[in-house]
Amino acid sequence: MNEIETNKAAFLRFHEAVNSRDLTEIEAAVDEIVDPDLKFHAPVPFDAAGPEVLKRVWAVLLGGLPDIHVTVDDVIAEGDKVVFRNTVTGTHTGEFRGVPPTGRSITYDEMFIVRFAAGKVAEIWGIVDTFAQMQQIGAIPGGPAPALAATGGGDPR
Repeated sequence: MNEIETNKAAFLRFHEAVNSRDLTEIEAAVDEIVDPDLKFHAPVPFDAAGPEVLKRVWAVLLGGLPDIHVTVDDVIAEGDKVVFRNTVTGTHTGEFRGVPPTGRSITYDEMFIVRFAAGKVAEIWGIVDTFAQMQQIGAIPGGPAPALAATGGGDPR
């Protein structure tokens, strides 16, 4: 297996863990594929470094959106980098970013560039549509109408 195939396999291993919705499995995948000196270039609402960032991100996501599902829309790999674009769905049934549960279904987009070194995730750059997250759970005006949110219908964008 060449470097690109190895990196894509590690990426897919992590996404399988994420879609298990099992924090223990996600943390095990992080420990398996993430370098202890991970550099994470994306805003997070807490202070953490290295692999702990990913573990905390997933604890927050699962706490607020326990049925979260990540659909991989695109994967591009070249050299030591894997780029992926995802669509994330979930139901806001737990506190999320300080907002009490609303029961609303949400959908948002994200994109990440992951750099590998020696078969481990060494660096991540990420863009997550947090505006859409917050708007759809009602923390920012302009989210979906309550009837749409309650039925999970409609595209709020």
